[in-house]
Amino acid sequence: MPDPLAALLELPGVADAVERARVACEELRWHEVYRRRGAEVRAEAGLRATRSSCAIEGVRVPLSLVRSLATDGGHAPVVVGALRATALVEGLMPALGSRGGVALPPLRQLLVRLHVAAAGGWLDDADLGRLRASGPPEDLTGLGPAPVGDELAARVDLLDRTVRASAAPAVVVAAVVHGELLGLRPFRAANGLVARAVARLLVTSRGLDPTGSVVPERAWAAALNPYLAGAAGFATGSPEGVAAWLRDYGAAVVEGAREAGAVADAVLAGSLGE
Repeated sequence: MPDPLAALLELPGVADAVERARVACEELRWHEVYRRRGAEVRAEAGLRATRSSCAIEGVRVPLSLVRSLATDGGHAPVVVGALRATALVEGLMPALGSRGGVALPPLRQLLVRLHVAAAGGWLDDADLGRLRASGPPEDLTGLGPAPVGDELAARVDLLDRTVRASAAPAVVVAAVVHGELLGLRPFRAANGLVARAVARLLVTSRGLDPTGSVVPERAWAAALNPYLAGAAGFATGSPEGVAAWLRDYGAAVVEGAREAGAVADAVLAGSLGE
């Protein structure tokens, strides 16, 4: 049976983008800090990914606040929810230094768990972890119409089967899942937080970034309009839109590996700063 995502590598510029992302992550893993203090880098990268993911949602907070909320909780429910989703993802990542990938829960189950974590405390309990049965999503409203009910459930299940059947490079799989979830917006809200958390997990669990510390969210937060425009282009399903999204995704991973390297340097120097 042919790989359902293999043809994407033939789109213009995609194979080169995948290779650049692979090289960037390969170079990162040889940083000396990962020999003994990789857990610190992964944890700090998670905080920075959380801050950037919240910024994409319009909730901009300093890194110092994210750190304090991670230890003490607080009254910033979106940030606290995003931190819970980050913690869930990091708990599913392969251990530092392990070889090979890890088995993940079925995609729909994973989405439900992440949504409950991310949206608990600021969405109604009746909406937590439930695919939209009717009505449009309340976030990412500029990405066009989104399916509901049986059609939405079928699309999520198809995405799950596609992921399980594909041996495509991790960056391609993560980009497809990320882009599909932004287009589908399966939940009433918090869809972006969930999509980015799932993508981070796939990049690590499928072996591209075994350090679990690459932070592509920083690149997306710094160029929000291109990020959303890329998602809209991907949602059209056109070869041009899909290729552009995959190329940009690879570039974001390269930038995220660069940010992870800066975090590794800071951990080694004992000066994380802001």
